[in-house]
Amino acid sequence: QVQLVESGGSLVQPGGSLRLSCAASGFTISGYAMSWYRQAPGKERESIAGISSHGGTTSYADSVKGRFAMSRDNAKNTVYLQMNSLKADDTAVYYCKARSGTIEWWGQGTQVTVSS
Repeated sequence: QVQLVESGGSLVQPGGSLRLSCAASGFTISGYAMSWYRQAPGKERESIAGISSHGGTTSYADSVKGRFAMSRDNAKNTVYLQMNSLKADDTAVYYCKARSGTIEWWGQGTQVTVSS
């Protein structure tokens, strides 16, 4: 059974840091481009970070560039999102996605709340 399970979300103060993980099972991520999305209350889901299947290329939305860093460990079948200098606007449910051609798999999401 294919699964993506995000973890690491929590309540954090503005300026703080979190590291999200997305662990895959039922398939190997090495052949997949991986992405992080987020959805804030009342807003559409947005793509915020992506990494190529070999890990050599990353891309970020302007809203997180310079603060967030995505990485992958194919040996652990896991991708990560290091989030620094968090702001209230970063409050959202964070999802990871695996894509290869027309195949896409999504995780169930993890809540990140940035508040004092």
